[in-house]
Amino acid sequence: MSRAYRWTSCVLGLLALAGCSSPQYSGYKFKPYTVRGHHYEPLSPQSAVGYVEEGVASHYHEGFLIFPGKTALGESLWFWSSSGAHKTLPLPCTVRVTNLQNGRSVVIRLNDRGPYIGDRVIDVTTPVAKKLGFYHQGLARVRVEVLSVGDGKWRIKTPRGYRQPTVYY
Repeated sequence: MSRAYRWTSCVLGLLALAGCSSPQYSGYKFKPYTVRGHHYEPLSPQSAVGYVEEGVASHYHEGFLIFPGKTALGESLWFWSSSGAHKTLPLPCTVRVTNLQNGRSVVIRLNDRGPYIGDRVIDVTTPVAKKLGFYHQGLARVRVEVLSVGDGKWRIKTPRGYRQPTVYY
């Protein structure tokens, strides 16, 4: 076997190994941002695991979603989707939203930022508001519990039974 052949084989083998490494997941959205003069510091993916918050939920009005808008993750937002928006949780994020007035709950994927009105903690799409039973009222007191952060193989799940202290608004 020639020396050049062995050297070439070694270099190709090293290149193949380098191609197998997986990059750091860059899909999380948790960089600080400012909206209407208010500064927001999203939680890191690790600190969001087990996060629980209680406050007021609102829902997107269908009139704004007839033509798909873009979410903070760059995804299309249609009025029939089951998703939501939060100001400080890392995106994407899977949460359980529970209506504290009737006990109904639904699991949704957060893929957008907001709401930026008053003391509201989460904005949900129309189908979610209907499932939670507050579509006609427009607002409801809810509990938001983080189930997982991230997508695919980068998903960080909240261990069963683990909860951080509840944040109240």
